[in-house]
Amino acid sequence: MAKERGVKVKPWCPFCGMDVGRPTESAQRKMTEFPVGKCECGAVYTCDATGHNVGSALVESLVYACHDEWDLAWELVPEDDYLTGRVDDYDDVTHQVCPKRNLDGRAVRGVLYFVRLHKDMAEIAARFEQKKKQEAQAALIGTLGTDASVGVISEVEPARDPKRQKKRASKSMVKKLVEAGDIDALVDLSFDDIRTLRFMQRLLYEPVAAKRYKTAWLIGQVSARLATREPGPVADMLHRLFESSTDSASMPWGMVETIGSIISARPDIYGAFTRHLLNFMGDEGTREAAIWGLGEIAATRLDLIRNTPFYSTFHFLEHDNPVVRGLMARLLGRIKATEASIQLMGLQNDLSEITIYENGEPVTTTVAALAGEAVNNINN
Repeated sequence: MAKERGVKVKPWCPFCGMDVGRPTESAQRKMTEFPVGKCECGAVYTCDATGHNVGSALVESLVYACHDEWDLAWELVPEDDYLTGRVDDYDDVTHQVCPKRNLDGRAVRGVLYFVRLHKDMAEIAARFEQKKKQEAQAALIGTLGTDASVGVISEVEPARDPKRQKKRASKSMVKKLVEAGDIDALVDLSFDDIRTLRFMQRLLYEPVAAKRYKTAWLIGQVSARLATREPGPVADMLHRLFESSTDSASMPWGMVETIGSIISARPDIYGAFTRHLLNFMGDEGTREAAIWGLGEIAATRLDLIRNTPFYSTFHFLEHDNPVVRGLMARLLGRIKATEASIQLMGLQNDLSEITIYENGEPVTTTVAALAGEAVNNINN
């Protein structure tokens, strides 16, 4: 490994000195993410291509080393529990270190930030990861029966013939396919032209709630199949949806619902986005959509909800809006929240009629019916 000033070299691990591979996108997508990698010595690293977000890169490296256990990561003490290192002047385009900080007239300012846990902490983090996998599998089996794949698209989408004539998406074409509910055609078109997702997102700007929920559900189904081969564009869409939903200058119609729909269809890749949905429960304009989305996720991966501070949402069972009460009952029943059993029993006499959406279709029911179903789920 050469390190002479001015000589372009492959990046190396500051702990063991071995060359490291190009950082790649994490398999499970998160809200704020950097490309990540892992050295053979056990060190993990993140890439900050600009060199201006080193603090965030450190946090991401630390959390990645702890297998996304945020609570554990925040408890660790520098030097006592882990060591850090960095490689400056990294160019993410060519995967080289350029000491001159300039390559063919292009500024190079990237940083690879490394974290290596001490042996005892690495063992603890590994046990956390093993426990998380066991709980996730148990949650899937408990929720979906013996076939844990039901409701979650896990098969890899067949590869398209590279010699075929690709179609070019248009707003009118996508709108017709969405109105027809043609998921297969939308998936094919998404592989041909990734703009299909953007055109579908535009259809969320619809004043009729039933159409918004239908479109949100379709986007979730299409994204789930697309993500088996191309998860990146779906992750980019999730980022756009979050940004638009938090923008005070825009109307978040259908966006929060779509976030929940995408996560619920592919919780194995996008499950880390779940906790961010809780932020929308405090806003009256997005509250119903957020609770609905969490309920959708709970139907496939109740552990993702139970790993959030969901206890703070119990007071919504007494909300003035019957839809909020009903959706909360549905959510808590799906995660088997025994902690809320007494409050749910109190709603079994609430005959308020409401409309909720299942698989994109409106369903008329009552708060009492949803509360009763929730109690049964908890007791069984």
